[in-house]
Amino acid sequence: MTARFQGTAEYVATDDLTIAVNAAVTLERPLLVKGEPGTGKTELAKQVAGALGLNMIEWNVKSTTRAQQGLYEYDAVSRLRDSQLGDERVHDVSNYIRKGKLWQAFDADEKVVLLIDEIDKADIEFPNDLLQELDKMEFHVYETGETIRAKQRPIVIITSNNEKELPDAFLRRCFFHYIRFPDDATMRRIVEVHHPGIKDALLTTALTQFYEIRETQGLKKKPSTSEVLDWLKLLLAEDLSAEDLKRDGANALPKLHGALLKNEQDVHLFERLAFMARSKR
Repeated sequence: MTARFQGTAEYVATDDLTIAVNAAVTLERPLLVKGEPGTGKTELAKQVAGALGLNMIEWNVKSTTRAQQGLYEYDAVSRLRDSQLGDERVHDVSNYIRKGKLWQAFDADEKVVLLIDEIDKADIEFPNDLLQELDKMEFHVYETGETIRAKQRPIVIITSNNEKELPDAFLRRCFFHYIRFPDDATMRRIVEVHHPGIKDALLTTALTQFYEIRETQGLKKKPSTSEVLDWLKLLLAEDLSAEDLKRDGANALPKLHGALLKNEQDVHLFERLAFMARSKR
């Protein structure tokens, strides 16, 4: 029986997240994890694999990725070229079959964690094209006539940034969890993992500014957990204090704001807020 996931020293997992991971493992269903970019969805799969002592196979999905690539690809062009050169390899079609990530996971002698990362980047039909394979844990290779079945059912973790709606038929086969953005208490636990011993006054001031930025009306891209960790790293490297971070109406932009604000519209927004504050004086 697979051990239960309880989080790790490097990854702060909330109670509802650990429950979701263990429920998906128990049900033998893919775990579909949604949440804002930068909330640790991809890292979750790595930490689950590490905590349970399993290898991880990672399939990074792009806009051009096809579901078939996860199963296998048949290199007909190479076979044609080899036939023209008289290569003996052409007599065995398996020489031209390239195993995809699902095949690798199915073929593993021991249970693995299979991460299908950012599934919503692909075409809308992509999830539907994987329904049977993820459900039955098998698929057919037409070129060789063989059926590939999972030796050990992998733990499948699928991430989505909510760029596209996923099909209902696909959702029915998954256990779903949405990673909520960390509240102040959870964020402090996360920061302690990455920046142990940070002074409380600096952390309190920094997090207050961070959450104020996130709640600013009109912001195009809210800064994420990974970005506040980068910002704190810079603040520590520059040896800034809580006093150094204090802002007034004339300077609405936080110190080293490039770690938090990632486009010119948001920078201009804070510049306009500063101008409006000065005008009211």
